[in-house]
Amino acid sequence: MHYFTWKSISIQSLGLRLLIAEGLVLAVFFALVAFVLEQGFRDSAEKALQERLQIQVYALLSVAKFTNNNVSLPDNLPDPRFEVPGSGLYAFIVTMPNAVVWQSPSALGVEVSLPQDLVPEQFLMLIDQKKRYVLHYKVFKQDANGQSHAFIITVKEDAHFVGDQVAQLQNTLRRWLLGIGIVLIAIQFALLRWSLAPLRSIVKDLEAIEHGQKTHLDGRYPSELRALVGNLNAFISIERAHLERYRNHLADLAHSLKTPLAILRGCLESFNAETMTEQIIRMNDIVEYQLHRAAAKGEQQKAIKSIDLTLIINKVVVSLNKVYLDKHLSFEVIMPDNCQLYCEQGDLYEIVGNLLDNACKWCDRRVKVSVGLKPRKARRNFSVVLTIEDDGPGIPVGKFNDILKRGMRADENIHGHGIGVTVVYELIHLLGGQLEGGKSATLGGMCWRVYLP
Repeated sequence: MHYFTWKSISIQSLGLRLLIAEGLVLAVFFALVAFVLEQGFRDSAEKALQERLQIQVYALLSVAKFTNNNVSLPDNLPDPRFEVPGSGLYAFIVTMPNAVVWQSPSALGVEVSLPQDLVPEQFLMLIDQKKRYVLHYKVFKQDANGQSHAFIITVKEDAHFVGDQVAQLQNTLRRWLLGIGIVLIAIQFALLRWSLAPLRSIVKDLEAIEHGQKTHLDGRYPSELRALVGNLNAFISIERAHLERYRNHLADLAHSLKTPLAILRGCLESFNAETMTEQIIRMNDIVEYQLHRAAAKGEQQKAIKSIDLTLIINKVVVSLNKVYLDKHLSFEVIMPDNCQLYCEQGDLYEIVGNLLDNACKWCDRRVKVSVGLKPRKARRNFSVVLTIEDDGPGIPVGKFNDILKRGMRADENIHGHGIGVTVVYELIHLLGGQLEGGKSATLGGMCWRVYLP
């Protein structure tokens, strides 16, 4: 996307399009203004010329002497231009029918034609074939016998009088309108730069977000752009959350594969083919499960079948016994023969596996697993509560909230990724359950209680 600057001009620039559109509007407006002004000025000049010609007619009538069908005028005419040939001002006096009885010396070689049905005592303004303005006036004069005779006084003037004034006005208008147009375009350019400044600010902030200098659009934008900014911020947050979720799922995948890989390493020494096959199948299930979670776009998935929690606990306990063979662990498992839950099998493996793996890692020798049915917690009824205890040192005071954060471990000297409890917490929260941690009353170490609906 480009915005208009003098250094970068593109037809896709919003500023350039607006400037061109406004320039075209101004051009059309100035053309119409010039046309209207010129036409008005031409009409005014022609009216002024008609009034001057009328004065010339009255002046000729005042000095003319009419006798029968004849007329005589003095040598000194009212306007000196009547006496100069080709001066541009011509006069004729014509009797009916179309007989020129007098013409001014300036009218030498100039012809006159009369209009039909000329109304007496009224002026008629025309333009002849030579582009001259012609004014006709018909009067009746009586001779000594009382007989009336019709005379037509015609005065002509070349059109250069009006044309010169119109041309002068055109030159003046063009200069002024061009100057005003340049000033207005400059003002429009400045206004466009000022009006589009918020868009350039958004582009600048987006570049800062792209380079990691900002996390969202936080500038002061006009009210018209706030909805757009809000949508962009929401989009940025969603994309960042998606990216973070994919990273977390990849970390979860790596963490989920850690226990099966440890079992496989232990099986290499004894070459237990059955256990190796079982763990390979489990690793494949883990990969498919984590990929499914990553593609779910953060939406809670509905369980479609019930899973036996006791079966999963037994499988995990058998696997961890092999992983921590050198610790000679003692597992105490108290649970019903069957405990069905509507939950994803992979979720239960994550919850049980991570909590039991942590218990085995931190305990001295003893790990206790118990399952209770229909517990009530915080005014809610749950389907089951899973309790995992160990006889280890437990979590130090003040560290409980830290271990719920991704990447944090209670003891940095112990090998691990620091995401096991976080994965458990996220899954339990997603399933609508609760995770509770504290000190074991019976074994003295850590105690985890998982409430599942």
